[in-house]
Amino acid sequence: MSIASLISRLFSSSSVPAIEHEDMQKAVESGECHIVDVREPNEYAAGHIPGAKSHPLSSFDPTKLPTGKPLILVCQAGGRSARALQAAMASGRTDVVHYAPGTGGWLSRGGAVKQ
Repeated sequence: MSIASLISRLFSSSSVPAIEHEDMQKAVESGECHIVDVREPNEYAAGHIPGAKSHPLSSFDPTKLPTGKPLILVCQAGGRSARALQAAMASGRTDVVHYAPGTGGWLSRGGAVKQ
């Protein structure tokens, strides 16, 4: 199953669609999804998931999110990305999930970060 079809299935089956770690790893490796980090710029600069783009929650505008591929939102521990997810869904996005473990969970599972 592709990451895009997984995201579509997750979106339709959950009020807060979240992607599991193994699928997040596949998404990072394949580049099949946009990954958006909603932490503040200083947090992002200190280390972020490879390929993630910064879009801080403090100035979050769902209309400015990238399009063309499914979208995964991430923060430090899942709270901010869940809020950003709700805003994105309220704006009509149907191709978005969040990675609930966040960057902290990514690191604890052996994931690398870029600075």
